[in-house]
Amino acid sequence: MKTGIIGGTFNPIHNGHLLIAQELLAAFQLDRVLFIPAASPPHKSDANLPPFAQRMEMVTRAIADRPAFQPCDIESRRSGKSYSVHTLEQLQQLYPDDEFYFLIGMDSLHTLHSWHEYRRLFELCHLVVARRPGSETPASAEALPVAIRPEFCYDSVLKTFCHQSGHHLYFLEETFIDISSTEIRRNIEQNRPIDTLVPTAVNDYIQAHHLYAPAER
Repeated sequence: MKTGIIGGTFNPIHNGHLLIAQELLAAFQLDRVLFIPAASPPHKSDANLPPFAQRMEMVTRAIADRPAFQPCDIESRRSGKSYSVHTLEQLQQLYPDDEFYFLIGMDSLHTLHSWHEYRRLFELCHLVVARRPGSETPASAEALPVAIRPEFCYDSVLKTFCHQSGHHLYFLEETFIDISSTEIRRNIEQNRPIDTLVPTAVNDYIQAHHLYAPAER
């Protein structure tokens, strides 16, 4: 089975997440895409983060009508920070026959050297980098960030970067829509609508539980 992975705080999940997941699914002819909320994100403060259960519920509601999208609570089942490399190791143990495609953003690619045991990622999955429209796909290993450059060589026939493990580094041009979770939270604080930014089920849940409202701070 070919499995895509999209992780993040999903604070909250929004229509941009769903669009890039659909593009990942189609581009690599995947069987499914797992949405994995971070239980304790390494690079973000937990101070103003809603409980995992609420973020997980929003993800579950957002993708309920899309059979190829599946919520995954794997990061809530272990203590400590939610390091991606540990999540991927667990997924390989659970699904040893799966081939994993892990989606990250271009900004994450350039800071990948700061991730916990980042070199192990290349051995566990294919990396798919979502790039903004109009940005160029690197055409040689020299164009990759210095920290990961030695790990890959460029295959000019396949037009992809190959790792010695047999995995690849791909670049996927996303259909960018200008939505961010930060913007959504700001809109809620200012009593502005978010119905065009998130699925209806997510909007309803946020309102019902008064998430991100100023009174909750």
